[in-house]
Amino acid sequence: MTVFPSDNRPIKIEDDVPATMGDGTKLRADVYRPDDDGRYPVLVCRTPYDKRRPDYIDTARTLAARGYIAVVQDLRGRYKSDGEFIWQFRPESETFDARDGHETIEWAAALKGSDGRAGTWGHSYPSWCVWRLAATRPPSLKALFASGMSARIRDLNFGIFETGRRLEWTYQMAVDSRLRRGDRSGPTEWRAAAEQWRKSERERWLWQLPLDSIPDHVFGPLAPQLKAYFRNQDKEFWAFDMAHQQVNVPTCQVTGWWDRLIGTIDNFTGMVANGPAGLRDQHRLVIGPWGHGNTTWTRRQGPLDLGPAADARYVDFVTRWYDYQFKEYDNGVESEPPIRLFVINANTWRYETGWPLPGTRFTEFHLHSRGNARTPDGDGTLSRAEPAGEPPDTFDYDPRRPVPSLMAEDAQAAPRDQSILDDRADILVYQTDPIEAELEVIGPVTLKLWAASSAPETDFTAKLVDVRPDGLAYNLCYGIVRSSYRDSYDDPRPIEPGKPYEYTIRMMPTGVLFRQGHRIRLDISSSDFPNFDRNHNTGRNFWSDSELRTAHQTVFHDHSRPSRLILPVVREGGGETARGQRSDARDLLGDRF
Repeated sequence: MTVFPSDNRPIKIEDDVPATMGDGTKLRADVYRPDDDGRYPVLVCRTPYDKRRPDYIDTARTLAARGYIAVVQDLRGRYKSDGEFIWQFRPESETFDARDGHETIEWAAALKGSDGRAGTWGHSYPSWCVWRLAATRPPSLKALFASGMSARIRDLNFGIFETGRRLEWTYQMAVDSRLRRGDRSGPTEWRAAAEQWRKSERERWLWQLPLDSIPDHVFGPLAPQLKAYFRNQDKEFWAFDMAHQQVNVPTCQVTGWWDRLIGTIDNFTGMVANGPAGLRDQHRLVIGPWGHGNTTWTRRQGPLDLGPAADARYVDFVTRWYDYQFKEYDNGVESEPPIRLFVINANTWRYETGWPLPGTRFTEFHLHSRGNARTPDGDGTLSRAEPAGEPPDTFDYDPRRPVPSLMAEDAQAAPRDQSILDDRADILVYQTDPIEAELEVIGPVTLKLWAASSAPETDFTAKLVDVRPDGLAYNLCYGIVRSSYRDSYDDPRPIEPGKPYEYTIRMMPTGVLFRQGHRIRLDISSSDFPNFDRNHNTGRNFWSDSELRTAHQTVFHDHSRPSRLILPVVREGGGETARGQRSDARDLLGDRF
């Protein structure tokens, strides 16, 4: 059992400690340390979100109480740090983050009380900072912890602007940017900005046409960067997968099944496949049953109760990793398999040896209907039987009335009951009969979709749903494809109206046990708004186009055009799995989990 150091160790905090970068810019950090004369490893978090946020304070205080020096630094141009803020949606050559990160690690490793070894922590954007600095190989960086960050930006947005998420995010980020210029015309605190956006500004600007006409004052000093991103949202600005071979330390990553996680897993598999050969067995990945939004995770996720094993604290994962790396505690990290994942509906944790899981059978579930798959009351079915001669299904996609995204309050993905959408005729529904034996599905999910449109450009969306015997139908994962990106993001091309194309929709991975009596359901449509910007169906630039056209969509599922859902099946039938080692939460993180 893992035993953590006492959380009650006395600590002391130094506020706004300056670190001078190579160009003379001062970045300021709060430093939390044990209140004694010992020497400790240093754990660094660099953030654009205000280092005084409660979650940073709580995590840093706990790390210090457990025998680490925790450093939380405001990024260049944010809060107490000097300089100009250039956000993550820009080419690396235009940002300072790699160099600032490298220099900050070396500065932190030389702090009073440091033993000279440094690691990282921080969720989401702070983990983007981690990956940006890691490829520079700071000499004092000895291990890396990151969570909720993709290897590639296009694994998050599929090349499509994430309207709801990005507008709200920029509105909150603009608070500090305004205040730094003495502008108090908007909210003066990020929580107030979040509340104001959701209560009043969201509905005002989400539907704006053209999007580029949103007045600059709404997003203040960040408006130019946001509008530049409109024009470049399909560009790959991150490409951390190209830097994996440069990262020369063990890595641990944490994500969740609703955490837009394709690219987080790809960071793990990329390090195993392409990182320095001597470290490839030292990387670790944890996938829990959570979303992206915070770092205190609970068993209650939307309509789901995932059991007590789903309760977890981010700081416990951080501590467990570094207790092994820096303090050589025998806490199981060295001997256990590299992947720990939570299986939805089984509500237990598992250890696994690789991704995709060894022995996975990628199984095709074909779409079928008699031409009326609209709504759950239609005749759309999913089965392993291949189609013969079947009529296609059709629907009209009107961007004036897009399918609403069912999301968390913070505009992040989350499990939600899909029944509110049951009456929409622009959603095709294909589902199995109630399954007679358990089916365990863990891994990447793909839809091969044969479809045609009356428009020169459009979108097709996919959503995997678990339908329980009591009628609850909740989303497991999703994906989207813009027709012009069907072959390449870098060479977008219009489609020929009326011509069938085969689209590959790479959906988010999932890890679920479909129990006896459940149905596996696939929803297909052409919008998921505001999770993704609504396609205008005109083929023109989304940010400058004011016209909205209705598109007539056709989905084929016949012998020559077999649309099919490809699921990663790891077990069928009852009984114990032979796939991986089961564990409970106490095995994973001790009695603090």
